[in-house]
Formats: sequence, structure tokens, C-alpha cells
Amino acid sequence: MDAIGFGALNVDKIYLVNKIPKAEEEAFVKDVKIFAGGSASNTIVGLSRLGLKTGYIGKVGNDADGDFLLKDLRVEGVDTYQVIRAEGRSGNALIFVDECGNRAILVDPGVNDTIRFDEIDTDYVSKFKLLHLTSFICKFGDESFKSQKKLVREFDGIVSFDPGAVYAERGLNDLKDIIKETTIFMPNAIEMETLTGLSYREGANEILSMGVEIVVVKLGERGCYVTNGEIEFEIPAFKVEVVDTTGAGDAFNAGFLYGYLKGKDLKECGKLGNYVASLCIRKVGAREGLPRSLS
Repeated sequence: MDAIGFGALNVDKIYLVNKIPKAEEEAFVKDVKIFAGGSASNTIVGLSRLGLKTGYIGKVGNDADGDFLLKDLRVEGVDTYQVIRAEGRSGNALIFVDECGNRAILVDPGVNDTIRFDEIDTDYVSKFKLLHLTSFICKFGDESFKSQKKLVREFDGIVSFDPGAVYAERGLNDLKDIIKETTIFMPNAIEMETLTGLSYREGANEILSMGVEIVVVKLGERGCYVTNGEIEFEIPAFKVEVVDTTGAGDAFNAGFLYGYLKGKDLKECGKLGNYVASLCIRKVGAREGLPRSLS
């Protein structure tokens, strides 16, 4: 088994709008599209499409949205043994995308934040080479976050961690138990600066000093920065027409981690990350542009 994700599962309801309104402004909706989403699950679906054996740790409600999310993972070839059904609402993300591809997101976490450690089959998780973590909103408590911290202590394999803005705002002290067990740390530049109070290059050195082996900083239209403390690269992005940036970072993660699991060098991993992200942003939604091969 290659990679298992641990993060939120959300139904992405994407509203294509003429503009993203500010306070007291109005805008109009041009179209609505509905997809399965969630940051870690987007990355895992990306890896599954590229032929890796994948699984997922998450929680959905006993509702129609939960049925939809489970069915989508199964169709994509992701093992859903550790996706837990629970009473309550499944997670939802309301995503507003303007005509330039910029976005704003409102998240209703539903049952996502309630995953207890005793609900996780650690023997099953141990079969995977890589565990990929992303953030939970933690609106209703830190249960899922606490479970992530416990699981990385027990997992004897590669840990990749994309903190997202939500976890970055918690600060280094809150995240240190996960970071010190992390192999590949994958924030964007803003998240790195929020987390460390430093530039992304200086912040990368700070994270490496905590025991992380590889830091990958996503730079948006500029590409990515990759370092292991001995070598460093800034790899330019592919130039494409941007339709929707939803899931671009998750797509990047899929490309980078695919390369890493296939034994590629760090520069090639960064190029693969940029390439998969470039395919993602050419279509609406986090998964519509994810490739089924890299040839």
C-alpha cells in the first residue's frame, strides 16, 4: 500500500461569480458545480489516478452528502475502510470563484472534527508507506487534531504534512508534535510566514531544524521552493490559462509525492508537482484536472 490521507472530507459547492463581493456589496452567480473535496482527499485521489494504492482516514455524516463522498472515493479507487460514518452533517465547502480564477471559501466542517484516535485501525494504517496530513477546522473541538498528533507518533513510515492556513495560524508550538515527526513539510509561502514569522526561505531552515527532512514551499504562479538543508531549488511554474485555483496546492502535493514515492530526485519531484498543479487550474474544481498518467 502506497499512501493514506488523513484530513477533512467536504462536498465542494463551487459558485462561479462575476466578482467576489466585499461587505455590503452584491454579486451574481453565473453557474454552480458540485464536487467531492477535502484537501488531503484531493491529493490522495490524485495519487490514486496515477496508479498508486491509496486509502483514507476521515469521517462523514449519515446523510446524502456522506453517501456522495464515499461513492466518489470508491470510484476513484481509494480504499474507504477507515472512512467512518457518524450521526450529523457531512462537511461542506462553499467556494466562490470569480472570472479571474480567484476564490473565497466558507467551510462547514460538520463531523470532520470528531475523529477519535480509538476509531483508527493503526495496524491498517501501518501497511502504507506514506501518511499525508492536512488540516481540520476544529470548530467543534480538537479531537481530530489530537488524533493526528497521536497517529504520527505511532506511524513508522514517511509523513507528509500540508498545514493549510487553518493550522498555520495555530503557530509552531501547537504544531510541533506533528512537525517533528514529519518527513516532508508542504506549506505555501503565506502559511510558512504565518507559522514562523519568517520569510519562506528562513522559515524552511527553522522547520528543518525541528527534524523535518524536506521542506517544499508552494509559491503559486512562481512555482515552488524545495530544500533539504543541503540543496535548494526554486522551480518555475508552468504557464497556463487559469480557470480556477481550487485544489491547486493539493494537486501539487500529489505530483510531488508521486515523484518522491517513485524515487525521483527533489528537483524532478518539484517539476512534477508544478505540472500536476498546472493541469488542475485549467479546469473548475479540485479534481477535474487531475491526470490519470504523466506521459
